[in-house]
Amino acid sequence: MKPIVEIRNLTKNYFNKRALDDLNLNIESGKVVGILGPNGSGKTTLIKILTGLLRQSKGEVLIDGRQVGVYTKSIVSYLPDRNFLYSWMSIQDACEFYKDFYSDFDDNRFEQLLDFMKLEKSMKITSLSKGMHEKLNLSLVLSRDAKLFILDEPIAGVDPVARDQILDAIINNYNDKSSMLITTHLVRDMENLFDDVVFLKDGEIVLEGSAEVLREEKGKQIDDIYKEIFGE
Repeated sequence: MKPIVEIRNLTKNYFNKRALDDLNLNIESGKVVGILGPNGSGKTTLIKILTGLLRQSKGEVLIDGRQVGVYTKSIVSYLPDRNFLYSWMSIQDACEFYKDFYSDFDDNRFEQLLDFMKLEKSMKITSLSKGMHEKLNLSLVLSRDAKLFILDEPIAGVDPVARDQILDAIINNYNDKSSMLITTHLVRDMENLFDDVVFLKDGEIVLEGSAEVLREEKGKQIDDIYKEIFGE
């Protein structure tokens, strides 16, 4: 099966700083892949190139066999690492906003996710806590019938209760017809989600492979391998 993401010799420079250094990576269809590394490792830069928010300095990126552009944006559902909704909105407004932008938005799935997250459409964005914001944003992103879901730090900075709900929502709403890319440095909480993992350090891939195979080969959990690589 053709990979959903193909990355060849990908490099991104910011003036004198190299954020990504000659990356080569294939992401198989139907997999949940963890992109793991501390802040500053290049995770968010990689995600922004995949979503078309940044252009690479050199190299090639293909999603579903196509260069990043209008088509790839139509099949990628992206959760950024910060709030992306207007402050004047209610949850109902946010729903209508997504329906207008994305033809693959599933209203019924969104209703089910809101119910699971204990959110109501009448709630105003300005009244939501950080954890509630994250749960709403994730509900919108997961309600699309996308080929590739990209979640950038989906549980960073939220309380343990919200964290558990977010993880449960990801598990319960993922299907093997789509693929999911998740960046995180909170590996212990998320490692059981991952089929494959990629360890990114200073813009380079230092280790990648099947999460289960790496556990067997090294006799360690993914979180312990992470600490070994990054010295935490």
